[in-house]
Amino acid sequence: MPKQKLVLIGNGMAGIRALEEILKLKPDGFDIVVFGSEPYPNYNRIQLSKVLQGDTTVSDITLNEWQWYEDNNIRLYPGETVTKLDKKKQIVHTDKNKEEAYDFLIIATGSNPFMLPLPGADLEGVTAFRDIKDCELMIDYSKKYKKAAVIGGGLLGLEAARGLLNLGMEVDVIHIADYLMERQLDRDAGILLQKELEKQGMNFLLEKSTAQITGKDHVTGLLFKDGSRIKADLVVMAVGIKPNVALAQASGIPVNRGIVVNDFMETEIPNIFAVGECAEHRQMVYGLVAPLYEQGKALAKRICGVNDKGYHGSVLSTQLKVSGVDVFSTGKINEDEETKSIKMYDDWNGVYKKVLVEEGKIAGSVLFGNTKEGTKLLSLIKKGATIEEYLEAGQTEETGVDFVASMPDDELICGCNGVSKGTIVEAIKGQGLTTLEEVKGCTNASRSCGTCKALVSDLLQYTLGDEYSADQKETVCGCTTLSRDEVIAEIKAKGLTHVREVMNVLGWKKEEGCSKCKPALNYYLGMIYPSDYVDEKESRFVNERLHANIQKNGTFSVVPRMYGGVTNSSDLRKIAEVADKYEVGLIKLTGGQRIDLLGVKKEDLPNIWADLDMPSGHAYAKGLRTVKTCVGANFCRFGTQDSIGMGIDLEKKFEGLNTPHKVKMGVSACPRNCAEGGIKDVGVLGLDGNWEIHVGGNGGTELRKADLLSKVKTEEEVIEWVGAFLQLYRESANYLERTSAWVERVGLDHVKEVLANKATRDELNERMDETLAAIQEPWSEAIKNKTLLKELYEKVNVPTGSN
Repeated sequence: MPKQKLVLIGNGMAGIRALEEILKLKPDGFDIVVFGSEPYPNYNRIQLSKVLQGDTTVSDITLNEWQWYEDNNIRLYPGETVTKLDKKKQIVHTDKNKEEAYDFLIIATGSNPFMLPLPGADLEGVTAFRDIKDCELMIDYSKKYKKAAVIGGGLLGLEAARGLLNLGMEVDVIHIADYLMERQLDRDAGILLQKELEKQGMNFLLEKSTAQITGKDHVTGLLFKDGSRIKADLVVMAVGIKPNVALAQASGIPVNRGIVVNDFMETEIPNIFAVGECAEHRQMVYGLVAPLYEQGKALAKRICGVNDKGYHGSVLSTQLKVSGVDVFSTGKINEDEETKSIKMYDDWNGVYKKVLVEEGKIAGSVLFGNTKEGTKLLSLIKKGATIEEYLEAGQTEETGVDFVASMPDDELICGCNGVSKGTIVEAIKGQGLTTLEEVKGCTNASRSCGTCKALVSDLLQYTLGDEYSADQKETVCGCTTLSRDEVIAEIKAKGLTHVREVMNVLGWKKEEGCSKCKPALNYYLGMIYPSDYVDEKESRFVNERLHANIQKNGTFSVVPRMYGGVTNSSDLRKIAEVADKYEVGLIKLTGGQRIDLLGVKKEDLPNIWADLDMPSGHAYAKGLRTVKTCVGANFCRFGTQDSIGMGIDLEKKFEGLNTPHKVKMGVSACPRNCAEGGIKDVGVLGLDGNWEIHVGGNGGTELRKADLLSKVKTEEEVIEWVGAFLQLYRESANYLERTSAWVERVGLDHVKEVLANKATRDELNERMDETLAAIQEPWSEAIKNKTLLKELYEKVNVPTGSN
């Protein structure tokens, strides 16, 4: 019996959580297709402020990696927007002229930022703060300009302001109300928050209404309705969001503020559901993550035919860290004639608590500075508890283990994901969980906003007792309690030779593993058994298997190999002919001195590689990618060494080598370092009469200058030292750990001490040579074999890729 087709419009948190719930109930029940307007896998939008603030990276906030979609047989079309919906024929149409039929359709289009219709709102330098693209724009602007203005003193505006301060900008926050976060906090808490943020460097202009954004082509400032002005090079609007209902509205699906749904998230049109910020349930539209996840559960049960009472609305609560300050609110936040309150205000320590009581029951609460009681108060409000129950339980000042020990089992630890203390404790005991990451992977607790991490850690300590270690070891992934070193030791001790065998013998929690551990185990096995192990291509990242990198518009990038950045007229003609034949959208020189063919259609990839008849540049691999070179002594009047020859020798020596992460090299012929070896994994610098070898550099988001490893006299010694360094890195680094992070972790002195011994270098190079001799590059022959390549591509139904 053929599977029913399920199409999801929207690749955000609400829609993908609904899919996760569906996969739990019916893992193989549907043929699933996802369309996402952004060119990324599903990421945690709540954590965007941390990316802006520099505390984390985009990859760190990804909730479901590209591999997750493939593992669950989900076809994802990133960077593709559904523009038309035919309700009668049950077909969706996209902006790339794709048509997809469906049996069930889920609309999860989220919200759009509300942009004030001000004169000058279309000027360059005006942005919202809603997605990764907005983050990137603000980061770019901070490198050129110093004065920013944020319109909006709510949570989003304050997070944007904190990020811009971190980026070195001066920040004015403009807010129309007379205190901050008036929707989540009362006046006392808002005033306390303002004091704390002013200490951090924010400047506030309250009770200000913007009349115009000034400037000719680029923003220069703001003009207010009272006639006052400020200067600004960047204006961030953070004044709210509005449900994205344009598609539903144009398709004749009933819409009010949002897409109108019932308790099962069904619209009035058969087989069409809506979930998340775009949905309106009982005349309420929710913007917080917890209600959206509750909606996803109700939708999943309905679509899978599971009897359920449905979704009945949510008691809203906010527990967040605003620029380092803990705040919590739930239910009613301001007094009226029908309420009374219990208050505690400690201005000296910056702690404030208010509990509102209505008709003898707890109706709401605001906490500032100390939010430990937040989950307890939310639980009591949901139960309809009386104020006496709260007072009898005690307004405890207990913290840590004592605090979580006093909680009842049904009290929520993670409000975003609805995970109770009892659920977490049961998972810890029943599944042998010992780390925060394992609890997150098993229960979803702390997966969203992350404010409950401390409570989860306390629960681990409370449940495990003396077996708990605060210095938790880093496990390979949430599928196992074993670290990288323990897994490698077990593979050697038990003679394990296949990825699936490792998982079975070592008691993996997930029979199939996950997108993090499968590539890691494949790498470790290849590193341990270089001569005998047969690479499991299905365990590699999708982009490595496709030998192409997904671009933001859904097309692909192809990079052929050019040793040392040197090419010839014959190869250039091949590239030009292929570019014409397959209508390549863009031909670009990369930072690694290679030619990149961008805009390639997925179906053309096998034929392009066959027509090029050139080795792959491995621009997508966890291995050696490029060796950048300067022109060297043969041409440059400053050059003292043959950098091109040295670069080509290095690239040919280590071509096809698998490493824990990507490796880039640079070879320069003089101290001017034109090949930028100072920010490469390995940088070789030619001096008069010798060579310097630098290691552990990184030119990415976490910039790191390479360290001097050694000075040698000959080209042979360069190869020897680089080979020994790379093999030491291969054998002791965690999978997906760059050389920069590895050198920082183990220490440069340790690396120098190991490699200083000539016998040790020789042993490392022997193992390196064994590995290189055994490399059976699957692409060298496959590139020339169209049939083999097409079979491989047809097995991969997800047009995705990642670095």
